[in-house]
Amino acid sequence: MDAENLHYFEKAPIAKAVAHFAVPMMLGMSMSVIYSILNAYFLGTLHNTAMLTALALTLPLFAIIMALGNLIGMGSGTFISRLLGEKKYDDVKHVSSFAFYSSIVLGLIVMAVGLPLIDQIVHGLGATPDSFGFTKDYVTIMLIGSPFVVLFFTLENIVRSEGSAITSMVGMILSVVVNIILDALVIFVFHWDVIGVASATVVSNLVASAFYAFHLGYKSQFLSVSVKWFKATKDILSNVLKIGVPVFVMSIFLGTMSLVLNHFLVEYGDQAVAGFGISSRLLQFPEFILMGLCEGVVPLIAFSFTANKLRMKHTIGFTIKTIVALAVAFGVIVYLTSDHLIGLFTNDPQLIEMGSYILHVTFLSLFISGTTALFTGIFQATAQGTAAFIMSVIQGITLIPVLYIANRMNGFHGVVWSLVIADAVAFLVGGIMLYVLRTKLQPDLDHLAN
Repeated sequence: MDAENLHYFEKAPIAKAVAHFAVPMMLGMSMSVIYSILNAYFLGTLHNTAMLTALALTLPLFAIIMALGNLIGMGSGTFISRLLGEKKYDDVKHVSSFAFYSSIVLGLIVMAVGLPLIDQIVHGLGATPDSFGFTKDYVTIMLIGSPFVVLFFTLENIVRSEGSAITSMVGMILSVVVNIILDALVIFVFHWDVIGVASATVVSNLVASAFYAFHLGYKSQFLSVSVKWFKATKDILSNVLKIGVPVFVMSIFLGTMSLVLNHFLVEYGDQAVAGFGISSRLLQFPEFILMGLCEGVVPLIAFSFTANKLRMKHTIGFTIKTIVALAVAFGVIVYLTSDHLIGLFTNDPQLIEMGSYILHVTFLSLFISGTTALFTGIFQATAQGTAAFIMSVIQGITLIPVLYIANRMNGFHGVVWSLVIADAVAFLVGGIMLYVLRTKLQPDLDHLAN
C-alpha cells in the first residue's frame, strides 16, 4: 500500500475517498455487465431462442463458481483491510498467499466433481429439450475453466483490499475487452455459438487473473503470491471463513433463486425464461453500479473500523445518499426506454412484452437492493459474521415460499413480483440488525465527536 492509498484511507475528504475506492469498482463492474449483455446480444444475432434460454439457464452455475471466488476473496480482502488498519503487514502477505493458492484448489475441485455429473447438472438447471444441447455445451466449458474464474474473483477482491482500486478496475476492464473481442470472433468468424461464448468468458478470466497475479507478485508492497508466505493457520481460516462463508452462502442463494425462478418461469414458455434472462442482464447494469459502489467502499469501511470509527460513520452516510441519487436516475431512464432496450436483443413481440414487464417490476426495488448490499458490506467490513450470514440467507429464505404462494395466486405476475417482496424483506432485516449493532460498531463516536 503506497502513500497515496494510505492518504485515501486516512485523510482524504469522505466524498473524494469514496470516489477513489468506489468509482473504479463501479466502472469495472459496469463493464462486466456490458460483456454479459453483449454475450446475449451476439447470440441473439443468430435468432435462436433456445440459445438465449441456455444462456439464462446457466446463470446459477456461474453464480456458484463466482461464489467460491468471493468466499476466499471477500473473506481474505476484508481481513487484509483490517490488518492494514492495524499495520500488521507480514500477516497481510500470509493472507494474500493463502487466498491465491486456495482459490486455485477450489476451482480444480469444482472441475473434478462437476464434469462426471454434467448431464445431471444440465437437467438440474432446468434445460428444456430444445435448449439441452446448448446448455450442456456452456456448462462443460465453464466447468473446465472454473479454476480461472474462481481465481479471477478472488484476486480482484485481494487487489482492491489494499486500496489499489485503479488496478482492480483495469483487471476487470481487461477481462471485458478480451471477452468482447473473442465473442465477435467466435460468433461471426468461427461460428461456434454457445461453446464460443463460454470459451470467451473463461479465456478473459484467465487473462485478467494473470494480470492480477503479476501485480501481487511484482507491484504490490504488501500482497504476495509467493508460496513461502503461504499459511493456513487457525486465525487466517477463522477470519476468512467468518466473512467468506456468508458471502458464499449469499451467492449460492442467488444462484438457487435464479434456478427456482427459471423452473417457475418454464411453465410459461421459453419466451418467459428468455425474457427474464434478458431483463436480468439489463437490470444488472444499474444493480452492478450500486454493487460496485457498496463493494468499493468495503475496504475503506474495514480500514476505518480499526483506525477511525467516526470516519466510518460519515462514509456510510455519504454512500446511502449516493445510492438514492443513482437509483432515481436509473429508474427514470429504464421506465422511458424499456421496450427499446429489450428490442435490442430480439424481434419477438411476446418476448419484448414479457421482458419489458419484468424490467418495470424489478426496477421498483433498485434502491432497496442497493441499500441492502451496503448493509451486507458493512457487516462484512466490521467482521460481524452472524449478521453477514443472516443477510446471506434472508432473501432466499423469503423468496422460495413467496414464489410458491404468488405463483398459485397470480401466475406469471406473481412470480415476477416475488423478487420485489424478497428484496423488501431483506432490506428491513438488514436495517433492524444495523440499528441493533450500532453501539457495538461505533462505541466511541460520541467521544470522538466531542
